[in-house]
Amino acid sequence: MSEFPPQADTAGEVAPDPEREVLLGDHVRSALLGYFSRLDGHTVSDLYEMVMTAVERPLLQTVLEHYGYNQSKAAMALGLSRSTLRKKIHQHGLE
Repeated sequence: MSEFPPQADTAGEVAPDPEREVLLGDHVRSALLGYFSRLDGHTVSDLYEMVMTAVERPLLQTVLEHYGYNQSKAAMALGLSRSTLRKKIHQHGLE
C-alpha cells in the first residue's frame, strides 16, 4: 500500500507512486517544454508569475469544490490562513 499523503524526499521531490503514472510536476515540465519549443525566438518575461497564476486558480477551485466550498477546511488543506484564501478567491473571481 502506498503512503498517504506522499512524502517528499530530501530534495523536496515527492517520491513516485508506482500506482500513479504521471505526477503533477511531470505535467508542468511537459507544458513548459512545449511552451519553450513554441517561442520561436521570442524572449520570455514573468514566467514564474505566468505559471503560478495558471496553476493557482484551478488549484483553489478544485480544493474548494472538494471541501464543499468550506473555506476553513480548504485553507487548512492548502496550508493557508482563511483570510489569505479569501483574498486569493477574490483575486481569481471564485466567489
